[in-house]
Amino acid sequence: MEIASVPISSCSKPHQKIYQDWFSYADTDGDGRITGNDATKIFAMSKLSRPELKQVWAIADSKRQGYLGFKEFIIAMQLVALAQTGHEITKDAITTAADLENLKPPLMDGLDILVTKSKHLLKGSDPDLNGTPPQESLPSQWFTSKSVKKVQVPLSSVTSIIDGLKKLYFEKLKPLEVTYRFNDFASPLLTSSDFDAKPMVMLLGQYSTGKTTFIKHLLNTSYPGAHIGPEPTTDRFVVVMSGPDERSIPGNTIAVQADMPYNGLTTFGGAFLSKFQCSQMPHQLLEHITFVDTPGVLSGEKQRTQRSYDFTGVISWFAAKCDLILLLFDPHKLDISDEFKRVIGSLRGHDDKIRVVLNKSDQVDTQQLMRVYGALMWSLGKVLNTPEVMRVYIGSFNDKAVDEAAVGPIGKELFEREQDDLLSDLKDIPKKACDRRINEFVKRARAVKIHAYIISHLKKEMPAMIGKTKTQQRLIDTLGDEFAKVQREFHLAAGDFPDVDHFKEVLGGYSIDKFEKLKPKMIQAVDDMLGYDIPELLRNFKNPYE
Repeated sequence: MEIASVPISSCSKPHQKIYQDWFSYADTDGDGRITGNDATKIFAMSKLSRPELKQVWAIADSKRQGYLGFKEFIIAMQLVALAQTGHEITKDAITTAADLENLKPPLMDGLDILVTKSKHLLKGSDPDLNGTPPQESLPSQWFTSKSVKKVQVPLSSVTSIIDGLKKLYFEKLKPLEVTYRFNDFASPLLTSSDFDAKPMVMLLGQYSTGKTTFIKHLLNTSYPGAHIGPEPTTDRFVVVMSGPDERSIPGNTIAVQADMPYNGLTTFGGAFLSKFQCSQMPHQLLEHITFVDTPGVLSGEKQRTQRSYDFTGVISWFAAKCDLILLLFDPHKLDISDEFKRVIGSLRGHDDKIRVVLNKSDQVDTQQLMRVYGALMWSLGKVLNTPEVMRVYIGSFNDKAVDEAAVGPIGKELFEREQDDLLSDLKDIPKKACDRRINEFVKRARAVKIHAYIISHLKKEMPAMIGKTKTQQRLIDTLGDEFAKVQREFHLAAGDFPDVDHFKEVLGGYSIDKFEKLKPKMIQAVDDMLGYDIPELLRNFKNPYE
């Protein structure tokens, strides 16, 4: 089953040329993007009401980027044209329109005259007005950490929320991370590709719970290198993403590509990278979402054979990057093994991303399904350690039709409703990607601040000359108490503090007296970012018609 999204609309070549001219005129900064201020001037020429234009913008900018690229601009213009002919403006208007290719451009009062004057003035100086469509992405070199340090670009000059977050990270948050070695204790430093990456969905579960089949079901085809079987078949982490042709890229290659958000995986060593690959294929769904297929979690005797890399560490790394985490269970494999318990534990802090799927539910009858569901909820309650009840989706996510004779009419209806609920969750991922990035960015900023407070507090506790070794060992042994002191001194939330055992393990490899003292100016810069810069960014790039 395909996941629907705002379509990339088609139009005839003459119409595309008209849209290209309009877009080039509206793109006042020449960066291939139309911001809200530019849009209000152009869209007003359609003579539609503000509520109608608000709806047009909301549909065209479905990812909440705060700007329109060339393709989104075409969608907006086609919606305006449909509205002018009496059609209702909805996200389904374009998909239900009979013949989009021959849909005439909307009537834009006075726009063609302005475009002609602009061409006349710029004739011979701007070949892009008569050439290829404008590019939709900003040059990556604008946002490297080196260039940001040299050129302080005003916040008003960024062209989207993501661009703004990228700028704020390199200018205000990354210096604090580097100073207190946050990347060694928690998460690797971010790169431009981390901000530009498509939303990711990771599938976790024991072997043969249907993870690879689930991806195949959504894509309606198998991805390159996919293996499906009743035994543990997927022996590696596979990132399934969009690409010009079908191919598999080895992990060592993909991890060093600057335009890919997987550079941080090099810290897990060659043993992991040999078990990591990227599968690319052209697919409409993959233009909006990237899937992460994982090896089946081991159980029973298989756990005694240790993996050659830090499995739970890799899961935790991907969990921080992903927008949704699907935990798949099989009705015949409800036992949560020690390794699976560690994997679920590594998802701490990402509870809002987790969805539980009881897959292959058509393999048991209604009475058995009721008992299996109860047993699964009991098992999850012991592992997740939360008072809230985790939502469990029931279904059979494969290409086979549900056998009504086996599950009954009630079971079939239940499976279809549950599948629709889960797919609606997946549909919303691209739309909510921008909100998720903001949420993760703010969460990271708070974690970095707390990390800086902890490190500087430990540094302050160290003696100037004698007894450094004993004091360091005492601080590590009583780290939980030191966390409590920091919490009381700076009035911080206990739930935001890192895991004590993990922090102890990493801290043991450092000399605490070598760390930096607290730098109030850097902390203040992050506070200003959270209190002023990010709210201002959200105000600048909201729907211009609200």
